[in-house]
Amino acid sequence: MKNSIKKISYDEFIAIRNSDKKPILIDVLSRDSFKRGHIEGALSFPLDTINKETAENVLLKDELLIVYCGSFQCTASTKAAEKLSTLGYNVLDYKGGLKEWQEKGNKLISEE
Repeated sequence: MKNSIKKISYDEFIAIRNSDKKPILIDVLSRDSFKRGHIEGALSFPLDTINKETAENVLLKDELLIVYCGSFQCTASTKAAEKLSTLGYNVLDYKGGLKEWQEKGNKLISEE
């Protein structure tokens, strides 16, 4: 099961973001972390709140989802991708997360 999650690189992430696919971008870190800084357009859906009910309230099965967390060291996005995939969603895991996003010169959106 674990191998069914497709991890995408920064370049793949940008290509998908700029395509017609219009993925739903999901930040799986805590709400506090999300407020401090997230990738523009992301939804806050903390890992510990993801379950069948919450997913059905927020997401559609036919949408392409991209999850991310803090960095390559962070495992939250992979766990979230596995959870969502098990629930029948089409999920990609952007492993670089916030750290790589910023290292590539992109800004985070803050709500503080």
